[in-house]
Amino acid sequence: MGMLSLPGFLSCGKKKDFNLTNEKDAHSSDSDENSERGNWSNKGDYLLSMVGYAVGLGNVWRFPYLTYQNGGAAFEVKFWTVNAAQPTQLHMEHKEAFSVQKFYWCELGAFLIPYTLMLALAGLPLFFMECSLGQFASLGPVSIWRILPLFQGVGITMVIISTFVTIYYNVIIAYALYYLFASFQKVLPWSDCFSWADEFCSKTRIVSDCNTTLHGKIIHANYSFITSNNLTCINGTINYKPVQFPSEQYWNKVALQRSSGLDETGRIVWYLALCLLLSWMIVGAALFKGIKSSGKVVYFTALFPYVILLILLVRGATLEGALDGIEYYIGRQSNITKLMEAEVWKDAATQIFYSLSVAWGGLVALSSYNKFHNNCYSDAILVCVTNCVTSIFAGFAIFSILGHMAFVSERPVSEVVDSGFDLAFVAYPEALSKLPVSPLWSFLFFFMLLLLGLDSQFATIETLTTTIQDIYPKVMKKLRMPVTLGLCTLLFFLGLICVTQAGIYWVNLIDHFCAGWGILIAAVLEIIGIIYIYGGNRFIEDIEMMIGKKSCLFWLWWRMCWFFITPVLLMTILVWSLVTFSRPSYGSVLYPTWGTAVGWCMIIFCVIWIPIVAIVKIVKAEGNLIQRIVSCCRPAANWGPYLECHRGERYSHIVDPKKKKEHEIPTVSAVVYKQQ
Repeated sequence: MGMLSLPGFLSCGKKKDFNLTNEKDAHSSDSDENSERGNWSNKGDYLLSMVGYAVGLGNVWRFPYLTYQNGGAAFEVKFWTVNAAQPTQLHMEHKEAFSVQKFYWCELGAFLIPYTLMLALAGLPLFFMECSLGQFASLGPVSIWRILPLFQGVGITMVIISTFVTIYYNVIIAYALYYLFASFQKVLPWSDCFSWADEFCSKTRIVSDCNTTLHGKIIHANYSFITSNNLTCINGTINYKPVQFPSEQYWNKVALQRSSGLDETGRIVWYLALCLLLSWMIVGAALFKGIKSSGKVVYFTALFPYVILLILLVRGATLEGALDGIEYYIGRQSNITKLMEAEVWKDAATQIFYSLSVAWGGLVALSSYNKFHNNCYSDAILVCVTNCVTSIFAGFAIFSILGHMAFVSERPVSEVVDSGFDLAFVAYPEALSKLPVSPLWSFLFFFMLLLLGLDSQFATIETLTTTIQDIYPKVMKKLRMPVTLGLCTLLFFLGLICVTQAGIYWVNLIDHFCAGWGILIAAVLEIIGIIYIYGGNRFIEDIEMMIGKKSCLFWLWWRMCWFFITPVLLMTILVWSLVTFSRPSYGSVLYPTWGTAVGWCMIIFCVIWIPIVAIVKIVKAEGNLIQRIVSCCRPAANWGPYLECHRGERYSHIVDPKKKKEHEIPTVSAVVYKQQ
């Protein structure tokens, strides 16, 4: 047989015999350890990309609301007056410190307790596992399942769900772009009830009727009668008309041109379609060189939102009513009894799970471009802590301005607080419109939303391109830019249904189904497959090949979580989600039966690949049924570190990944030469 020299990647990136073109691959450089796939230019590129991926819109529009709803997240501040006639021991010891006769008592908010525990027990263990997995084998979310070929469908499920999510996620970015452009006006278009408004639009509450005293008798009358007769309403008897803020009507009537329901598709809203096109152009431009270009863009897109959050917090803290908003956020009275409610723990677990973006495939994809001996352990802790601190910090910026809005509109904070779209595009824009120089604050807020969304979108698209690269490396090495731009173009056209007049219903439907159970199922199977089938201790040995030998005490916590606590928590959340399932709705609009059926079809399409791929693997294996199953539960012959110099004795037997791709779907044909 003919002789074949070792490929470049078996020489730790030194040889270039297998280059398919004379053109230099933009995804790799001479300084890369892995010249075939490329590496991050430096550690900062990777960390900021991970932070940008984890810190997204949910940190701003979901966490603060859950915190307020479940008893407070930060430290509650209580004021106590010191009685000089009966001084406390503390007061006697520190007379000067208490000359103002007030001191602070801080108490940990209720929601922060389950939130922190869920971070330690579920979020961080999964995050560390996925980072280690991708870095060890330098493979994306599908090819990484060489570790357990029977479960390769789990990786396919992750990629399909990421595809669905990236379609509607860029629509949300398009909404932010639209509002960003709308902010370039002297008067914000949602600051008052203009020509597009109806009779229910009002900036303040409108009294409908109340009780009053007339000729010594208490009567109930409408407000027009009371004002015409110069009467006064009795406190506690006032009823208000159902009115909507100008920002709410602007969101529904102008920005979305929202139809009556999913049945009424309507036309494409042209300006949203243009914003969607622009958002995909931005994503394509940032990713045309893969991690080499996106790794530089994130220095701005990941860091600048913190600058804007700080500006909004400082501005909000100077406004009247800000303290009321913050008190609502952290818990005016810290309700520790909330910890007895299962719903609080479920909210904390789901928020941690989705906020950290575990089981989406993105963490594996981004980590696959790390150098082999990168300290993925410290990276995982740093990114997870940054994500959670950002959520808490964002809550102060959001609630300080919502408190001012409640003060100006003479409403309790509870009536102006919301989450999701209603917070980002109704409540907060309404609050900003009440500030001096409101267009500036509006621009900053929506620019921050744009950057937060783009960071996550970069990582999701990189997940898809990494999957393509692992399956068709020759194609991606030669045609990375056309493939990336083609993918963005395809996803743009698929997203046009989400910028019709019924678009918001489609966005909500995809989010309700695809971003829920599918990810939970993938996460449960991922941890079961790696820890119980591949072997948790074996996986720990793989990690130690990268970060060095650690003591048994070091691994005690991770073993407890991986082997028992985390799987149980994930199963509990999954079962809870199924038991408490309710038909999807948007506001007061219920979805038709066929709409719910479409949602079920989407989630089935996402997860059905898990059994399909497993069956295909078993059919293609050799031996009787038991032997085939056992064979598919063993790592593929080409499982291990990507580069030969990192394999050591444990993986000295590895088959050249470019020569043999056993148990992978799809397979890439290759001619195998026997070494002599």
